Amino acid sequence: MAALEEEFTLSSIVLSAGPEGLLGVEQSDETDQFLVTDSGRTVILYKVSDHKPLGSWSVKQGQIITCPAVCNFQTREYIVVHDNKVLRIWNNEDVNLDKVFKATLSAEVYRILSVQGTEPLVLFKEGAVRGLEALLADPQQKIETVISDEEVIKWTKFFIVFRHPVLIFITEKHGNYFAYVQMFNSRILTKYTLLLGQDENSVIESFTASVDRKFISLMSLSSDGCIYETLIPIRPTDPENNQSLVRSLLLKAVVSGNTQNGVALTALDQDHVAVLGSPLAASKECLSVWNIKFQTLQTSKELPQGTSGQLWYYGENLFMLHGKSLTVIPYKCEVSSLAGALGKLKHGQDPGTHVMPRFVNWETPQGCGLGFQNSEQSRRIEDSEKHIEVEVRKFLALKQTPDFHTVIGDSVTGLLERCKAEPSFYPRNCLMQLIQTHVLSYSLCPDLMEIALIKKDVQLLQLCLQQFPDIPESVTCACLKTFLSIGDDSLQETDVSMESVFDYSNSVHDEKMEEQTEILQNGFNPEEDKCSNCDQELNKKSQDETKESTSCPVVPKRAALLNAILHSAYSETFLLPHLKDIPAQHITLFLKYLYFLYLKCSENATMTLPGIHPPTLNQIMDWICLLLDANFTVVVMMPEAKRLLINLYKLVKSQISVYSELNKIEVSFRELQKLNQEKNNRGLYSIEVLELF
Repeated sequence: MAALEEEFTLSSIVLSAGPEGLLGVEQSDETDQFLVTDSGRTVILYKVSDHKPLGSWSVKQGQIITCPAVCNFQTREYIVVHDNKVLRIWNNEDVNLDKVFKATLSAEVYRILSVQGTEPLVLFKEGAVRGLEALLADPQQKIETVISDEEVIKWTKFFIVFRHPVLIFITEKHGNYFAYVQMFNSRILTKYTLLLGQDENSVIESFTASVDRKFISLMSLSSDGCIYETLIPIRPTDPENNQSLVRSLLLKAVVSGNTQNGVALTALDQDHVAVLGSPLAASKECLSVWNIKFQTLQTSKELPQGTSGQLWYYGENLFMLHGKSLTVIPYKCEVSSLAGALGKLKHGQDPGTHVMPRFVNWETPQGCGLGFQNSEQSRRIEDSEKHIEVEVRKFLALKQTPDFHTVIGDSVTGLLERCKAEPSFYPRNCLMQLIQTHVLSYSLCPDLMEIALIKKDVQLLQLCLQQFPDIPESVTCACLKTFLSIGDDSLQETDVSMESVFDYSNSVHDEKMEEQTEILQNGFNPEEDKCSNCDQELNKKSQDETKESTSCPVVPKRAALLNAILHSAYSETFLLPHLKDIPAQHITLFLKYLYFLYLKCSENATMTLPGIHPPTLNQIMDWICLLLDANFTVVVMMPEAKRLLINLYKLVKSQISVYSELNKIEVSFRELQKLNQEKNNRGLYSIEVLELF
């Protein structure tokens, strides 16, 4: 989360801010002190905590400062350029800039850049760069031209990467933008062409950048009101050639596309950016903080007196001109995390600060009149889901901590609460990943399967049935009803686990073999019958009807879902009432599938099905009995179920016969075991042949 605290005016001194505002605000050698350069003749050193200036220096009449003053952190001196080529260096004890060190350079300076840990750099308007020490050793040295004619530098930034200085500056020529990256450890200068994408006519209003170990993340605020990102490699693959970089949309409609006042963009950290500008054409200017990872507006503050469209930040302070006064707004940005994105972190709110919700309701305007059209709602929610998914993957990739189970539970709860609050929000990929951690149960997140049932997300329901040990019988039946009712076309577009399903096409017996053979298969022959009435009924059926018993009545994906039901735990007492609520035609379809599975079991001497985790014979038989117990009266009245019931009747008879014979064999073996124990062969050698019939 991010929060803007109460603003305050740094000084009552009116600065000479021109039409384009101030020249710059730069960090001094003290954390609490800043150099402010106006657009005229003056540099002022401010102490923020005291809200007052510590010193002021001006060039003489007729001269004009053309480059913001900076601090040389190595010598604790200040540097400024006036009249484009004249460089001045002074310290706190100096009073008159006309009497301090002066060096006249051979080319015009664009900017002096200084950061902690290295000497300042001087960037010339023609693109050449010099270290300050080398430049002072020979101020009139020849400065080469790096950029082409009519190419103008628009923005620059100085970083320290791997303890080495890296400079980036952006140029513009005839509406085309270029990025130059100077690596000072290798003296390599690489040029990139920034491709604007579809909106080639847009003008870039402001730049900002952050850096990690591999890339410079260059962000730009364009005239269409959107923020774009371009990733520039720290170590180029082909530094000799001009390479092209494509920018991608990061945030849309953060400011009005046709704003009359200036806009500004600055990166606060890896996850947050501050934007200065009008959110709508007719509205007042605002300072807003956005979370770019989760695509959310974190907080905003109206600036009724207007601004110059300039924004600077150091430490935890934002600097800007509000009206004609230099204003400071302290801010806080916590590290972006999954818990924060899900709203699980507690935050205080200071009076007078307008803090936005953790998640923006994209359907209604919020904060400074900022709203979004319906056409953008789904895209923004999808973006949010993608970033949450990335954060989930990062968390799961870490070594499990002692509170791992708690964090997973809180995360799922937070996601489900947002799903219920925002029906269009459904981060199924995140939920799938969290379920697969094997630490969840139905009791911890009962809303999960409820929402999945509403969404008819059969893949997630299948995963829950496989992972959760405590699913209520009512929910199991609700899943069964969904699995039986969903259309085949919808199933084809669904990715479900197929590990419990074998290849039906290779295991179907030849129809004629099934009709003609007199050999019992594990004690069961589908066409064997001792009931003449049943025999007469079966003989009237065509060969196509006979084949139905050996071909799967459901598509493989539906079979995989039904197998998840067969594997689920249940109590017969609680399950039976809910089975009565399933439509008769669906019960019949499920019975046909169970009968088919039984036939496949009977083909194998081990009475098992192939596959990684197939249903067992006991599960098949138990569910046949459950369905018939709960729905027999309804099913028996259906003409299309008559043949199925006859086959199931024969199935039960065959099972009784099989178990009866197995009991006889078991008794025989017990008797033989007793005889063997009673015999005392006294070491004599003997051969015994036993025949069992």
